[in-house]
Amino acid sequence: MHSLITQDHIDAFRNDGVVLIRDLFSDHVEDIRAGIEQNLAQPGEYAAENLTDGESGRFFDDYCNWSRIAPFEQVIRNSPAAAVAAELMGSKRVQLFHDHVLIKEPGTSKPTPWHQDSPYYFVNGTHNVSFWAPMDPVTDATLRCVAGSHQWEKPVLPTRWLKNDDFYPATDAYLPVPDPDAQGMQIREWPMQPGDAVAFAFSTLHGARGNESTTRRRAFSLRLVGDDARYVERPGPTSPPFPGHGMLPGERLREDWFPTIFSAD
Repeated sequence: MHSLITQDHIDAFRNDGVVLIRDLFSDHVEDIRAGIEQNLAQPGEYAAENLTDGESGRFFDDYCNWSRIAPFEQVIRNSPAAAVAAELMGSKRVQLFHDHVLIKEPGTSKPTPWHQDSPYYFVNGTHNVSFWAPMDPVTDATLRCVAGSHQWEKPVLPTRWLKNDDFYPATDAYLPVPDPDAQGMQIREWPMQPGDAVAFAFSTLHGARGNESTTRRRAFSLRLVGDDARYVERPGPTSPPFPGHGMLPGERLREDWFPTIFSAD
């Protein structure tokens, strides 16, 4: 077992769908910060500004940039994230799915909406984990996850963050987006320092408050998958879309696009 985690971490991840890993990226904070600044200066094709007219601050996000931003690739390949992911998932191999940057500048009141990642993605299986790591100290603007939501019988209907409309046609296959605070759900959240990371399953409901502080809130995420991950079709275009991937339902994710970054062998 990796020195950063214990059996308690693994049990919490499997039972609650979320656990805090202290210092996961503590040796890579400056590299991640450098990568974020490069990402801001040169946004990728999926970059988005998530505020409407009249909303204060700035809420920027972008993903799938690791292959063109060298500091991100260095962190992905050299940090302990993949080895820790293998332990949490119970998987012998770990593939990179994608990276994700989310930035809320000071005075950004807009929250990150409650959502699960899995309905947006074209990957199925239980061997998956996202790491959410702030590059600035966070208290109120930290990640919030609903314990046990990864075990719900139905997924939550995904929405578009800017327009707040449904990502797919609303069907009986999805739950309406809940209000965990009003409904008294068990929410896991922690004050965090740069280098700490929240590990959560793709199907764990999560969100974040706005950033009403006077400092930035830069967050770096990695989405990783393991042994049982397979391509699955969704009711519409996925996010990320990965156009032209050529995979068929039930196939493993293609190695040339989603490289293996850890193997127990």
